[in-house]
Amino acid sequence: MANDATQLVDIDIQTIYKLLPHRYPFLMVDRIVDIDGDNSAIGIKNVTVNEPYFAGHFPGQPIMPGVLLIEGMAQTAGAICILARGQDSPKVVYFMTI
Repeated sequence: MANDATQLVDIDIQTIYKLLPHRYPFLMVDRIVDIDGDNSAIGIKNVTVNEPYFAGHFPGQPIMPGVLLIEGMAQTAGAICILARGQDSPKVVYFMTI
């Protein structure tokens, strides 16, 4: 991670759009806050009952699918990695394990 990683500020949706290729309905992070270098961060997704996955998961008792929670964590980490490494670094981030 770059030396200035601890100086990262909160990341808004416009910056997330520049960092990640994901778009609705598969963008699972709207804002990233409390960034502590490469140790931790909090990704925020504004969820409403109108999200497409709630129609079948589960009717009358909507629950956000766990795999989408993991995807949100992956997108949060990916955005931080790309931002911290700078504009000249590759824009692809892989998770090797969860």
